[in-house]
Amino acid sequence: MQDPPKGFIGHPYPYHQELELVIESVTNLGFGIARDDGWVIQVPFTLPGETIKAKIYRNHKNYSDADCVEILDPSSDRVEAECELFGVCGGCQYQAVRYETQLEWKRKQVKDSFDRIGGIDLEVEPVEPSPKTYGYRSKLTPHYERARASEKRKVGFLRHGSRKVLIDVPQCPIATEAINNSLPAAREEIHLIQGKKKGGTLLLRDTPEGVVTDPKKTASERVGNLLFQFRAGEFFQNNPFILPKMVEHVIGQAKEKNPELLVDAYCGGGLFSLSAAEYFERVVGIEISREGFEWARSNALLNKIDNAEFLLGDASTIFEELQNCKQRCSLIIDPPRKGCDEDFLNQTLEFRPERIIYVSCDPATQARDVQKLIEGEYRILQSKPFDLFPQTRHIENVVTLELNSPIDP
Repeated sequence: MQDPPKGFIGHPYPYHQELELVIESVTNLGFGIARDDGWVIQVPFTLPGETIKAKIYRNHKNYSDADCVEILDPSSDRVEAECELFGVCGGCQYQAVRYETQLEWKRKQVKDSFDRIGGIDLEVEPVEPSPKTYGYRSKLTPHYERARASEKRKVGFLRHGSRKVLIDVPQCPIATEAINNSLPAAREEIHLIQGKKKGGTLLLRDTPEGVVTDPKKTASERVGNLLFQFRAGEFFQNNPFILPKMVEHVIGQAKEKNPELLVDAYCGGGLFSLSAAEYFERVVGIEISREGFEWARSNALLNKIDNAEFLLGDASTIFEELQNCKQRCSLIIDPPRKGCDEDFLNQTLEFRPERIIYVSCDPATQARDVQKLIEGEYRILQSKPFDLFPQTRHIENVVTLELNSPIDP
């Protein structure tokens, strides 16, 4: 048996001990869970119901990690992964899982997060599937390692389970065809740059103008009837095939009771606020980043929208200029993965919009924040997930909340 690495804890299993296990369930991180005499063992890339042979590589205080070395009895939900690097590359977790099963796992992930973190028994609607399950990702950011004299540097993504080791990725099946067509040339350019000794990150963003590789260059994306421009290296949703449907849903929830005012917090370049402008008397976008604020104003001019205004907000006074507003109001929240800070949530509860539509790429932080909103007299009307990230464990969830005692019209 191979010698254990430094720091390996030898209880309850020696290093690389092999076990025959039955996978009982899957975690929100995409790991299969098995039990051996009650002891929990976590095995990636396995499916519930499968009998496997596993090899222990780490023991923790309450569970162990193992690699799957053989599928002895596969699940009927198992399919052939399209990427030959699946299981080695850390980018995808679900390529070996039937797509319909992926969607159900993600619906359960949202429900479990709200139950576990927020103490909320949430009724989650079926996940909206992506029209494309491969070839959908319009932005790819492969890393490259520092130069070595003897060999070409690797250009790709982190190895599964590693924070440092890169694996070489010549093609990525979840990226768009245009990106994969451009990737060989981008990789070759890195190999030819001898003076650039350090590692770094490439950018390939698929736009109507072609694949953009300069992060400072202006990129564009058409969503519905509108055109949005933004810095190529900045955030913009990376699945353009399902994005219009999600935007339509968010706006539909915001305008359902015909409020006069829409406030779009974390508005970025104005995706939701500008898409909703035709349904409201007034739209106000709030953004704490000056660059996002400038792009939102520019996109309003680009699309000839004159009933939308944008405020450069400070996190501590984000609703200050709207506090005297007595109009009926809906609020869209689309924060980064870490969710909303407590100050923002307190300001939201003081502002008291009639409806809140909370868009999140992390159901865990969303559940935490929604619990705070419920304590502040809001109730959940709907939870609707959208699969912006097929073949991965990630999911975008939209929760609609309504004030228990709305303002009289």
